[in-house]
Amino acid sequence: MSNNGNTVLGILAGTAIGATLGILFAPDKGSVTRQRIADEAALAKAKAKVKASELRDAVGDKISTHKENLDHQVESIVSNASYKAEDVITTLEAKLKELKLKNKNLQKKAN
Repeated sequence: MSNNGNTVLGILAGTAIGATLGILFAPDKGSVTRQRIADEAALAKAKAKVKASELRDAVGDKISTHKENLDHQVESIVSNASYKAEDVITTLEAKLKELKLKNKNLQKKAN
C-alpha cells in the first residue's frame, strides 16, 4: 500500500513540476503563463484528490477484510476454549465421583 501511494505521489509531483517548468519557459505573456500554471495546479489537485480517494477506499477495504478475519479467529478461539473448559469440567466431575466412591469405601472399612 505505502509503495503504491509513494509511486502515485511521485508521478503526480513529477507531472506538476514538468508542466510548471514547461509553461514557465514557454514564450507567452505573463497573464497567460499564470493562468496555465493555475489550470495545471487545479488539474493536479483534482488528480491527487481522486488518487487519495482510491487509496483511502483500498485501505478501508483491506482493514475491513482483516477485521473480519480477526473476528472469525477470535470467535474460533473462544469456541475452542469453551469446548476445552467443558472437557476439563467433565474430567474433574468424573475424578470427583471416583474420589467420593473411594472415600465412601474408606469410611465403610473404618466402621
